[in-house]
Amino acid sequence: MNISQLETLITISKTMSFRKAGELLNLTQPAVSAQIKSLEEEFKTQLVDRNQPVTLTDRGQVFLEHAEQIVSIVNELKHRLADLEDTPQGHIVLGTTTSIAIQILPRILSYFQDQFPHIKTSIQSMSSSQIYQYVENGLVDVGIGYLIGRSPGMSTSTLYYDTFELVVSPRHPLAKLRSAGVEALGNTPLILLSKDTVGRRFAEEVFAKHGIQPQVIMELTSSEEVKRMVELDLGAAIISKQSVTAEVRLGTLKIVPIIELEVTHPVGVITKSGKYVNSAMRQFLSDLKGMPETQFIGSE
Repeated sequence: MNISQLETLITISKTMSFRKAGELLNLTQPAVSAQIKSLEEEFKTQLVDRNQPVTLTDRGQVFLEHAEQIVSIVNELKHRLADLEDTPQGHIVLGTTTSIAIQILPRILSYFQDQFPHIKTSIQSMSSSQIYQYVENGLVDVGIGYLIGRSPGMSTSTLYYDTFELVVSPRHPLAKLRSAGVEALGNTPLILLSKDTVGRRFAEEVFAKHGIQPQVIMELTSSEEVKRMVELDLGAAIISKQSVTAEVRLGTLKIVPIIELEVTHPVGVITKSGKYVNSAMRQFLSDLKGMPETQFIGSE
């Protein structure tokens, strides 16, 4: 049984003619007859009385009621699916780092939800390495984080570039300097992110490359925690430049440039290759990738 057969039976019930039904459905009369015969054979009952004028049998009338319901449901489904194309809607689960969730996403989501109020978003905060795992396992739909190399089965697209900087309180001795040498990283008590973060791994690479033994006095899991500790002048930190834009502008934190830290790190969208992309995700990804880099990078 298929929808075309049901539509043919419904049309016959209205026109009371195989020929007229065929004209309306753009089918030949033999094709109309074949469809009805196929239905009758499948359900092992006569649905149509072929005497003129053509009418439905008692069983055909019962069948017609259900056929009309089925066709109505299918048509509604088609309209609903078409509406999704015209008015994207659905639910998106985003996985991102704490700093991106706080610094970047509010600007993106406020615009996006104004334009597409029927699309709902949920945000889960995690490290960039966890983002890859969660996207791979289908626990989040879209990841936004540092792009940490190629991963089989994953698709990435760069949104902007970030750097990691040495950040201190305005009361810290290094705050008076326009720049500092890399040796300052070994002479300064440091507050660092946990070892599963991109920023911490980058800092460790710099330490190893230059033979520095860091004085790590505190390890914290989020950039927000690190910033608060540095603002209290409990130590310096190596942290995302993008994450401290507001504090630098307000004067509660100061960046001390160190040339050895001036390495750009791409931040972008992470999705699973081959995964079905619903209309909500298509619209979100299209808007996200279409935004200029200035939308993500705040001014100091």
